[in-house]
Amino acid sequence: MATQPRHSRAGGNPVTDNLDVWTSALLTKSTAGRGSNGRLEAYGIKRLRELILELAVRGKLLPQGDKWEQTCLGELGDWAVGSGFPKNAQGSEGLEILFAKVSDMNSPENTKFIVTTNHTISEATATELRVNIHVPGTVIFPKIGGAIATNKRRILTRPTAIDNNCLGITPKDGVTSDWLYLVLSSIDFAKYQAGTSVPALSQGTLAKISVSLPGQAEQHRIVAKVDELMALCDQLEQQQTDSIAAHQTLVATLLGTLTRVESQQEFSAAWARIASHFDTLFTTEASIGQLKQTLLQLAVMGKLVPQDPNDEPVAILLERVSEIKAGLAKEGKIQNQKGLSIKEQQSTSNQLPSNWRLVCLGDLVSVMDAGWSPACQPEPSPNDEVWGVLKTTAVQVMQYLQEENKALPHNKEQKPQYAVKAGDILITRAGPKNRVAISCLVETTRPKLMISDKIIRLHLVEAGIYERYISLCLNAGVTAEYLEASKSGMAESQMNISQDKLRLAPIPLCPINEQHRIVAKVDELMALCDALKARLADAQTTQLHLADAIVEQAVC
Repeated sequence: MATQPRHSRAGGNPVTDNLDVWTSALLTKSTAGRGSNGRLEAYGIKRLRELILELAVRGKLLPQGDKWEQTCLGELGDWAVGSGFPKNAQGSEGLEILFAKVSDMNSPENTKFIVTTNHTISEATATELRVNIHVPGTVIFPKIGGAIATNKRRILTRPTAIDNNCLGITPKDGVTSDWLYLVLSSIDFAKYQAGTSVPALSQGTLAKISVSLPGQAEQHRIVAKVDELMALCDQLEQQQTDSIAAHQTLVATLLGTLTRVESQQEFSAAWARIASHFDTLFTTEASIGQLKQTLLQLAVMGKLVPQDPNDEPVAILLERVSEIKAGLAKEGKIQNQKGLSIKEQQSTSNQLPSNWRLVCLGDLVSVMDAGWSPACQPEPSPNDEVWGVLKTTAVQVMQYLQEENKALPHNKEQKPQYAVKAGDILITRAGPKNRVAISCLVETTRPKLMISDKIIRLHLVEAGIYERYISLCLNAGVTAEYLEASKSGMAESQMNISQDKLRLAPIPLCPINEQHRIVAKVDELMALCDALKARLADAQTTQLHLADAIVEQAVC
């Protein structure tokens, strides 16, 4: 082996000198469904852990000794090869030899060391089947499939057999198992995998990876320092988690006061408390999402814009709706419908402005129907001349995505009566719980798109009611709460909501002019929230790039 040149560290400590960067670099991971604002990943601390490992195996974490040697991974030990044999020979708990699989690496007890496995085997079975038994100190890892990218490494603590989806290295004399664990943990094996459908690792490829090897005493010192710094990372991550949780609770509490207060004076005081700390409260995507949802709720409670006594009373609007529906029924265009009644939401009705009324959605609707779901290819309709069937993903929270469709096969007859049109309100009827009762207004659409049978479409009575206001109601306040409670099904992955329940959905109805004022104010405030979110994303991206830059500079 050739002696590796000594490294000298630049002034300053990249690990401890940049704690503010590590803790502030957060990555928002998106999630699906109503009210999903993403969860935060401790990206900076993740990069810090990677930096610690990289500095450790390069000899830059501590002042370096004289006995560092350049070698390759295959020279650090002997390969520990897995075995495959029938499950009925694996036994259960309590036999002499552990039998470790990739799944055992996910056990909370096995975060670094394999101390327990779901299966064990007897010494007699191991001898009979000629199973490879690996000694304590062997470091194992996944070698096949998507698990390679998880970069899990585990140290054996007892004589253990491993299955043939695993591979390992038993360290030779002069190499500690903890040092080998550090070296293996610092390498991203996904870069060395081969195969497309089922990726796999080759011993020959891994064996050639260049690594550095210090003397055994220095291995122990570096491992101890890494353990110390990883404990610091754990502490920082816990503090970060606690801080985020406390921040979310504070935001939820303060925003909650806005929807609970009754008098205008109390509302003004609650808003003043929030406004005075706006820059510190709304610093995450989740908090901005909470703000947006609160603004929507305030809108449908009559607290976002002032009431105007000169507006046409809701009672007159409802009379006009009833007259129009009666006329449509007489002409045979709709079935004769009895007026629906609100009972369980009377307490909510009492909280509305005096000139508002809580009515059932069904009283405002002339038509409510669902489409059909013929067998289609997954490809979308290529142009406006080819009919398509909307997928439920075309309906997002207050957003219509016409490109989410499947082309109707040429041998299927189109059904124009199910074609979606501007002014339709669409509601998802079935699917996973977080995708049921999602609704949007179709403001514009290309022609020749039909709704599926998992989408309910409704038309409002043409009495001047503002469709965008009703769409807003379906996504906020008492209406959204009712829809959430009205979902049913045997499992959260298979839920639905019926048209009968939709008809009974409570709608806080205000004068038509006020409906327009509310929607205009909501548009204005949502635009401000989106601008705030964009600035936050830019700042977040800057922090992520800064964390990456520090890592790159420290290891170059």
